[in-house]
Amino acid sequence: MALAIIRRIISSMLVIAGASVLVFFILYLLPGDPVLIMLAGTTTSAEAAANLRHQLGLDQPVFMQFVQYAGDLLRGDFGKSMVNEDPVLPKILEQFPATAALTAAGTLIALLTGIWLGVLSAVHRSGVIDLLARIISLFGISMPTFWSGILLILIFSVHLDWFPAMGSEGWRSLVLPALALGLVGSGFIVRMVRSSMLEVMNEPFITTLRSKGLPERFILYKHALRSALNPALTMIGIQIGELMAGAVVIETVFSRQGIGRLLGGAIMAKDLPVVQGVVFFTAIIYVLINLLVDLSYTLIDPRVRRASSR
Repeated sequence: MALAIIRRIISSMLVIAGASVLVFFILYLLPGDPVLIMLAGTTTSAEAAANLRHQLGLDQPVFMQFVQYAGDLLRGDFGKSMVNEDPVLPKILEQFPATAALTAAGTLIALLTGIWLGVLSAVHRSGVIDLLARIISLFGISMPTFWSGILLILIFSVHLDWFPAMGSEGWRSLVLPALALGLVGSGFIVRMVRSSMLEVMNEPFITTLRSKGLPERFILYKHALRSALNPALTMIGIQIGELMAGAVVIETVFSRQGIGRLLGGAIMAKDLPVVQGVVFFTAIIYVLINLLVDLSYTLIDPRVRRASSR
């Protein structure tokens, strides 16, 4: 098991290294000269452009630029903002707790709703409950986060006046953004849990447990759901990353603080170091989440533990 964990950690580190390469080449994938992009809207002279190019190290060979960039990342230096010359990493860490809270709340809603509806849909297959669960799932999958956010604002803020439409103060301001995120994630989880539950409920060990006279609820939640969650965990891990990406849009719709708004402001201001820093930081969080999901397989499914031991 320890060897399997080490392998997963090494593969995650390789993914992060690949992400650093892609983030570095954002400067070169953008059309046009990155220096001229940063100086757009200002009085640009050849001397100012040359000074900025030297400040960013863009006058060096590409390989040397990447070595410098990688070395800075290893030291925790994400560069400085081109707008106010503030270090990028402290700006990200200052905004990340708000995004983490929003993502955690959205994930909790997606998990509770998705697993519950997925189990009900599988148990009542081809029934009315199954049909309703599948309709809700399709609605969640098809609904863009910005549209669901606006819809929730119109219903619960404008008409009912239950929750604030904007801001980041208190738990009430977190409810609507979390619902907008959670509805999208729950749609995918419902489908995966339903499919996994239907497959597990036809397994021989479920028939054996029923022949022993165990209560159906005990069989369903103690054994069937535990086995069904193993393949569903991959989808859940992906959805957590997707929810964090969706927070970029939701934070803009609800005017919330977070790295989403930080990224949006950096894009509008053409602050490429901040854009690079946010993208790389998000990639690290995404990889770590999926690493934890992979490691959780061994805790949920005994078969994985036995296979790792062998």
